[in-house]
Amino acid sequence: MKTGKKYLAAAKQVEQRKYKLEEAVPLLQKIKYAKFDETVELHMRLGVDPKHADQMVRGTVVLPNGLGKSKKVLVIASGEKVLEAEKAGADFAGGEDMVNKIQQENWMDFDAVVATPDMMRHVGKLGKVLGPRGLMPNPKTGTVTMDVAQAVKEIKAGKVEFRVDKTGIIHAPVGKVSFKTDALVENAATLITSIIKAKPAAAKGKYVQSVTLCSTMGPGLGIDVSAMETAKA
Repeated sequence: MKTGKKYLAAAKQVEQRKYKLEEAVPLLQKIKYAKFDETVELHMRLGVDPKHADQMVRGTVVLPNGLGKSKKVLVIASGEKVLEAEKAGADFAGGEDMVNKIQQENWMDFDAVVATPDMMRHVGKLGKVLGPRGLMPNPKTGTVTMDVAQAVKEIKAGKVEFRVDKTGIIHAPVGKVSFKTDALVENAATLITSIIKAKPAAAKGKYVQSVTLCSTMGPGLGIDVSAMETAKA
């Protein structure tokens, strides 16, 4: 990130300490300087080694106040499940035709993919395309399911998938800078709590190493989550 004058001016207002969420969110909203409605992002460094399967941290959570933008959902299903998906609000729904469209036209005009188990043999062909983008349906995140209607509704309501990367960090959005302060605090707290609950049994030592909250263009604010850790201990 280029350290322009506006960024430096914003960074000067951030103290080198850990903030409580209730302090951090209003400060983050106060020091914003971008001309667009920035996304507020949460970054959590965890004391796990994701190279070991038993230390992988991943899951989903529906944020109580959504993300401020409705995701475009593609459902790959067969028979009556296609109609169920459409009724539930899916932006696109179909079977092999959708798989072919992605393969042949490089079509990627969607933000989430849900598939029924019987269609995964076809969806599997898209692994190299969907995998790197984090869009591959997975039973663990509720995106491989027969209840396509529920999956679509949860995604539309603000369902966020979190997964630790190879460096041990989780990156996830919690809303927009324009949100009401209380809504952003509640969203961030919900996500943090879910990640703390997802602590693998094999994790040794301090689980939450650090938590940072920032807007797309703004400086990061260190967050104190000790109270949340204690509550879930």
